[in-house]
Amino acid sequence: MQFEPRDQFEQRQKKLEQIQALGYETYPREFRWTDTPAELVEKYGQASGAELDANKGEVRAAGRIVSVRLMGKAGFAHLQGAGKRIQVYVKKDVVGERGFQLFHLLDLGDSIGVRGHLFRTKTNELSIWVDEIFFLSKALLPLPEKWHGLSDVELRYRQRYLDLIANEKSRQVFVTRAQIIQELRRFFDARGYIEVETPMMHPIPGGAAARPFITHHNTLDIDLYLRIAPELYLKRLTVGGFDRVYEINRNFRNEGISTQHNPEFTMLEFYEAYSNYRDLMDMNEQLFAQLAKKITGSTTVKYGETELDFSKMQRLTMREAIQKYWPLDGGPAPSPQELALGVRGAADRYAKVLDKLNPDTKTAIGGLGLTEGELTGILFEFITDGKLIQPTIIHEFPTDISPLSKQKPEDPTVTERFEIYVAGMEVANGFSELNDPAEQERRFLAQIAEGGEEVPKQLDVDYIRALCHGMPPTAGEGIGIDRLTMVLTDSPSIRDVILFPLLRPEDGESSSTSEAHGA
Repeated sequence: MQFEPRDQFEQRQKKLEQIQALGYETYPREFRWTDTPAELVEKYGQASGAELDANKGEVRAAGRIVSVRLMGKAGFAHLQGAGKRIQVYVKKDVVGERGFQLFHLLDLGDSIGVRGHLFRTKTNELSIWVDEIFFLSKALLPLPEKWHGLSDVELRYRQRYLDLIANEKSRQVFVTRAQIIQELRRFFDARGYIEVETPMMHPIPGGAAARPFITHHNTLDIDLYLRIAPELYLKRLTVGGFDRVYEINRNFRNEGISTQHNPEFTMLEFYEAYSNYRDLMDMNEQLFAQLAKKITGSTTVKYGETELDFSKMQRLTMREAIQKYWPLDGGPAPSPQELALGVRGAADRYAKVLDKLNPDTKTAIGGLGLTEGELTGILFEFITDGKLIQPTIIHEFPTDISPLSKQKPEDPTVTERFEIYVAGMEVANGFSELNDPAEQERRFLAQIAEGGEEVPKQLDVDYIRALCHGMPPTAGEGIGIDRLTMVLTDSPSIRDVILFPLLRPEDGESSSTSEAHGA
């Protein structure tokens, strides 16, 4: 092993040998504990010294040493466990010569167990009077300098274990993430939904427009694609009679990385038979308000410098949003009716606003080779970028960019589809599901004919076959758990809410060779 800092690594190895020479196991197999440091602080944080002295019950706790103070024949240390720390008092006359020698050989980061009773010191700090000390693990590498405020963002992402030790806020983010997933499960379980698992390797990529990751199955000698979305499998289950079904799933998209994008991410996707997109919009208002209150204690959530109000959601059609957020220097804002008749005039006017921007951006808005629906979608993205801060439902997406959604009967150019935006991010996408097999086949074939790396290369015949067996009127939706966690934990980057985000290998390091082997 060749880890840095080398001098400390070697020094701590020598201490480990000395601990072994005292008769302690270097890597013991267990420690039977009664309470975590966090539980002791929570249970007895308000207890007086007299109350603790009157009830000297034995406690056994374990944790990582985060401070040590030696004073002759006694010493203090702080143990950290389950996100909290508690002080321990070690006295030579109590733990004995061997135990006190062990105490002297401990470093910051080491794990120990203690047996004793609670008391309060002269400074009134809740502490454990140690009767016996147990060695559990030696930290051969030191905690980062100023570990209590580990601020190197890159290091936090690459070595998340250090981040979780050093930053209580980071630890709390992931505790909250787990609570969010628990609450989502409670919400849907209470409504009669069944949680399922569908394949993560697909013979045909589908369910969303994205470039897939490709792998190969040796025995079957076929290429497979990591799941872009579970949509088509979940709707097969709806055909099979699972009227309310959901999956909390990992999806993979071979795309760029940003503060809002990671190639591997988590979604909640659900489908409800005999419902439409308006039913889901109503349910989402209830879901988001309830979730915010459960997680933060209020329907008003602070994100950066903004107060997000989840007690209500603004609703706008995509065309209404273009009108509402039309730039002041772009001339008269087009009405939704004008956009319905033809979006190209509005796009041309908006393109003139972009003269100072790069040519590629202006060309995109110019709509070269784009359908009316595609152009509407692009215009919406540019105009509303960064403006949909408060929780907002955008609905009635163009049919041209919604291949799996039902069209509105009174206006076939748009679909019964919606997206939810919070803090400028899309966090959910839902719609009334297209269940006409002939129309679905037509749209799939049109998508394939359009070409490109982000669309399927072949028709999913089995999904069309499933629709031919009859899928009831159904509404479905996907909610991005990573982005939702960002909002509810006030985290500015998706990497802050994913335990191990994908990162470019450091210089001298590859994905297949470890640092320990001198990569």
